Amino acid sequence: MPRSSPKTHLCRVALVNPNTSQATTQAMVNIAARAAPEIEIVGFTAASGAGLISNEDQLATAADVVAAMDPLLFKGYSGVIVSAFGDPGLQALQGALDIPVVGIAEQSMASAAQGNRRFSVVTTTPELTRSIQDCAEVYGFGAQLASIRITEGPLHETMADPDLLLTRLRSEIEQAIEEDHAEAIIIGGGPLAQAASTLAKHVKVPLIEPVPAAVLGLTALLGRMDLNFPQ
Repeated sequence: MPRSSPKTHLCRVALVNPNTSQATTQAMVNIAARAAPEIEIVGFTAASGAGLISNEDQLATAADVVAAMDPLLFKGYSGVIVSAFGDPGLQALQGALDIPVVGIAEQSMASAAQGNRRFSVVTTTPELTRSIQDCAEVYGFGAQLASIRITEGPLHETMADPDLLLTRLRSEIEQAIEEDHAEAIIIGGGPLAQAASTLAKHVKVPLIEPVPAAVLGLTALLGRMDLNFPQ
């Protein structure tokens, strides 16, 4: 069942959560809606797969689930955001739909790399390091990727405690800035969207929140294409 931001607007954007967590979908919808209150954000949650995408097999499954989504689901929408950091199924949806489709990794890397900045991705999933590196290469930002930093400790322990999550992310952010000379930081993960929003206020270099970055990138694209987007 789609989950929508509370107001109805002239322009609707679909936010596709490739994991199965309804709570994560709603959190990302809320964050996306704050980034662009002039549009309606409607969330779609994967019908099958993992509740948290934490390895390459789960990412591949998520890509298949997203690719299999019926294009008719997006009738009446102006654009789509694939809201998992590996952008699973992005290319398949782009090929299937005649509206713009963007991914949160794609858009956050584009934002972080502005001005030829070097950036680091800070995240919680060690088994997805290669997919993050691959995304940077595919999107043309491989040379600007300073590092991929993974939080210490077991993933389930980190994700189960919001305060611990913030502490561990903050530690890696500080190391990325001091040791890797990152000029911007991306918090890599849809389920980390709320943590990214909190941390953005306390980081001395630009901290890129992937969900708002994707919303702003998509709305800029819609504005250029004049696809039912309020000017």
